[in-house]
Amino acid sequence: MEKEEHVRRALKTRHLSMIALGGSIGTGLFVASGSAISTAGPGGALLAYIGIGTMVYFLMTSLGEMATYLPVTGSFAVYSGRFVDPALGFAMGWNYWFNWAITLAVDVSTVSLVMKFWLPGVPTWVFSSIALIIIFLINGFSVLSFGETEYWLALIKVVTVIIFLIVGLLTIFGIMGGHAVGFENFVYKKAPFVGGIPTILSVFVVAGFSFQGTELIGITAGESATPEESVPKAIKQVFWRILLFYILSIFVIACLIPYTSSNLLGSGAQDITISPFTLIFRRAGLASAASVMNAVILTSVLSAANSGMYASTRMLYSLSRHGDAPKIFGKLNQRGIPFAALIGTTMVGLFTFLMSIFGTEIYTFLVSASGLTGFIAWLGIAISHYRFRRALKKQGKSLDSLKYRAKLFPLGPLLSFVLCVLVIIGQDLKSFAELNWQAIGISYMSVPLFLILFFYYKLRHHTKIIPLDQVDLSKPEIKK
Repeated sequence: MEKEEHVRRALKTRHLSMIALGGSIGTGLFVASGSAISTAGPGGALLAYIGIGTMVYFLMTSLGEMATYLPVTGSFAVYSGRFVDPALGFAMGWNYWFNWAITLAVDVSTVSLVMKFWLPGVPTWVFSSIALIIIFLINGFSVLSFGETEYWLALIKVVTVIIFLIVGLLTIFGIMGGHAVGFENFVYKKAPFVGGIPTILSVFVVAGFSFQGTELIGITAGESATPEESVPKAIKQVFWRILLFYILSIFVIACLIPYTSSNLLGSGAQDITISPFTLIFRRAGLASAASVMNAVILTSVLSAANSGMYASTRMLYSLSRHGDAPKIFGKLNQRGIPFAALIGTTMVGLFTFLMSIFGTEIYTFLVSASGLTGFIAWLGIAISHYRFRRALKKQGKSLDSLKYRAKLFPLGPLLSFVLCVLVIIGQDLKSFAELNWQAIGISYMSVPLFLILFFYYKLRHHTKIIPLDQVDLSKPEIKK
């Protein structure tokens, strides 16, 4: 078992709340949310985000129950190995590390796209290199420097969304930006629902990607000063904030921009000038809207990269402590930072970033390979929580021993499991319909890679699903 007491427990409730919030509010909300409305109409987009938001709530309460009971850095990878099967824990850990290490590279590449808005003549690698160095230093100094940086970066995003909602609602009713539009765009042409159930299901995938990162709260529990208090509080705050921010933002965008507008087709940081947020701020009279939103996108991308560096470093550290990665990655420096794991993750991020410049085919392959890894992690959370509760019952332990209890068990993990499977299957239904095997291979690459990890460990170590009465429910002593 890993000696979690060596990790500095310095993160406060406000850090945990903003880390989870910052991990899920980014270009998915600021830019790509428009494409969801364009695809499925305003009603379809709202339905998809409400559905995924509900699933994320159940997932977070499931994770919260386990994280308050067993606050460890490896989070759901540890829970999968401890409550289900060691092979599942191994595959979950490497799957999640790979996901965030690649995401880190994508984010530092995106920084250069954002900076080109202001300084188009400077080579892209300059901005990306500076961003990677800054993020490395933040994570290398202390866990508190990571938490504090993430807190302020996330706060900028939160304030932006709040101002957007106020401006948007005032614009809807004609108080700003000219005449009142009301809800006419909700019944424009084929609205509110466009394309039927298959289209709405495809938007579930978009919504799912937007909510990725909320599970970071489980990783941070291992370095929380008071996990039994901080994790439940953070989960309650984060869920309502995320749901309100996403649902209200999409409602405002859908009211003010018809789903047929080509301006809703942007999906990345390079589309900032046609971001729904930019267009609505400009409509309300903010002349420098594009520049302001570009600055906000920059903080979003840096926040995502910062979170990615932290999550992948801690997962690699946890894998090492459990004997599933080289021992060097399990060592901590005097400040309680797994420095070797930080350097290892940075090297992978740097390599992947270089591939985006010199070997675009390999880069595309790596990004595609990490596509569904976040949903696979969510599946692991749902399965682990279901097994955890069943093991508690089998071993005669009272639920009163839980400091935080997930809502509506077993509905929560079962619903989350079904929705995650549907989202994974629905990732690229069009390619299945056209029998485009190359596109299917690219879209679903994460699944066979995960299965290879799982069966490799299973065959090598001859593991089996742990009987419920043998599940290890012992709790470590929490030390600061």
